[in-house]
Amino acid sequence: MSRGRNRKGRGQNRPAAQGGQNQAAQNSVEHQGARPLESKDAEIADVALPDLIIDHQPEEFWQGEVDEKQLLLLMGDWRKGRTTRNIWQALSDGYVLLFSLAVVLAMLVSLIIQAQGQAATCSATGCRTARELLPWAALAGVLAFAMMAARIFGPVLASAAEGFWLLDSPINRSRVLVNRLWVAIAAAFVGGAAIGALMSALTGSSGQAIIAWTVATGFAACGVVAFAAAQQGAERVWTVKLVGGLAGLAGLCALLAVVGSASGWFHLEITTSVALQSAWGVAAGGVLLLIVSGVLARMRLNRIRRARLMSGGSLAAGMQGAAFALDFALMRDILQERDAVERGQVRPTRGRGLGLQTLVWRDVQRLIRFPRPLLALAVTAVVPYAVEALGMGRFSSTISALVLVAALIPFFTTLRVLSRTKGLMRCLPFTTSQVRTSASVVPGVLAGLWAIAVVPAFHGVGSASHTPWIQAVMLAVITAAAGYIGAIRWVSAKSADYSAPMVATQMGAMPPGLMFNLVRGLDMVALITIWIVLGLSPWISVVVAVIAYAILRMGGINQEELLEKQKEAQAEMARTRRGGSGGAGGSSGTKVVTRKRR
Repeated sequence: MSRGRNRKGRGQNRPAAQGGQNQAAQNSVEHQGARPLESKDAEIADVALPDLIIDHQPEEFWQGEVDEKQLLLLMGDWRKGRTTRNIWQALSDGYVLLFSLAVVLAMLVSLIIQAQGQAATCSATGCRTARELLPWAALAGVLAFAMMAARIFGPVLASAAEGFWLLDSPINRSRVLVNRLWVAIAAAFVGGAAIGALMSALTGSSGQAIIAWTVATGFAACGVVAFAAAQQGAERVWTVKLVGGLAGLAGLCALLAVVGSASGWFHLEITTSVALQSAWGVAAGGVLLLIVSGVLARMRLNRIRRARLMSGGSLAAGMQGAAFALDFALMRDILQERDAVERGQVRPTRGRGLGLQTLVWRDVQRLIRFPRPLLALAVTAVVPYAVEALGMGRFSSTISALVLVAALIPFFTTLRVLSRTKGLMRCLPFTTSQVRTSASVVPGVLAGLWAIAVVPAFHGVGSASHTPWIQAVMLAVITAAAGYIGAIRWVSAKSADYSAPMVATQMGAMPPGLMFNLVRGLDMVALITIWIVLGLSPWISVVVAVIAYAILRMGGINQEELLEKQKEAQAEMARTRRGGSGGAGGSSGTKVVTRKRR
């Protein structure tokens, strides 16, 4: 209202201001300065103050908070509502998986029965002590593996969707993550108990000892996983690495004690009652560690960063995708990439040599830069001594070769890269066999050194029965060759071809080579060492190893390449016939040179 009056006053003053503009300006200033103040005071006086009336209870203002339990139940209902079958229906359709598990269980039962029979003949003090020490080595190995897995995955983790939509919302994070913590601890208990039961049964232990070591290994494994979860909430990684390293060192010492006691290098007597009491002591220590670390981990769940939770979740999602395809080599690639990300960067090194020597020198430089796999390879050299000391000499080649496969895989990085990226291999001016041979030189040298180191084990050093040195050398070379060829097969095997014709199963369409991914690498070991287990001549294993290496050196038998070569041969034969029928004038004089890969 005051602004309207100001406009009216200014409109009335403009016509009268032709003779005196200063007076008009002064009047307009007075109108603009005085009248608005008066109008504002009048308006403020007319408006009455509102009365604040609250007709709601104070508890109703908290109805907008999220109930984490109800939120998790809602997520579970959403997921279950979109499933087409339950887990039992899926397992009933997976008859191939069930049949494979039945075969593996039958093999384990047979091994346990044979081990129990051999344990009855183990009457020497050193042999009995070695069998009582072997569960300790298995316990240390389980603890080292549990700490490594917990450090890589979390052990508490969350998916990317949960990290973006849930963990950033105003909720109590510990109530959402507490179930993940208990699931990780329960999985550690089940896995550790299974390995403890299997190892104690294979060593020929009694029923009470099997139960004791099963409980001890299970509670020790879930205890260290709970400890890793507590350290995850405190953002400490070095403690987990330290405990894992100490567990691995303890396992190596236990293996050396097994070998030394069975071979008679030193006297160490452990009775069955002492071993049983120590197993229950380990179980009690595991329970105590589980309680203390579990409480700390539960209290620190709110302190875990969202990025740390999502990191383990993304890694688990990638591993799950590779597991669906049964591609364990791809799973190792994912873990290797995560390890490289943690290391950050390395100092670049200039290559050496020309031609194929460059590939060999690159493996040497990589080994010098990262020599940690050499430690695992050195530890595997103890396995033949331990197996021979336990009186299972017939299975020494098979067991040692399987362990050697796992130890040699990290040295085949070049072969893995070239076999997975066909375009990179085509860029090299060499044949497939030449490239594969060069990429396998460094692991071959290491396998040869391993064979030299285990010759005394096959000779029977420290045992009552001895094998001639010539036969011991042959057995060591065959075992090293089986592990070497098995590692090549495991690294360079092709993934399942989903573009090829599928096989109709109850689980749906399945590529033909998918079911063989579980045994790749292991099939070479079995094919080479089965003749030694059956008591036949070792020369059969030598011939089989040479044939298997020749096929793997060429990249396997590729049906597509064979068809291309057949078409090229037919085209060349047709050109030759046309040239012969047309005479000298019919020949164009053009020579086509095609590069054939072997």
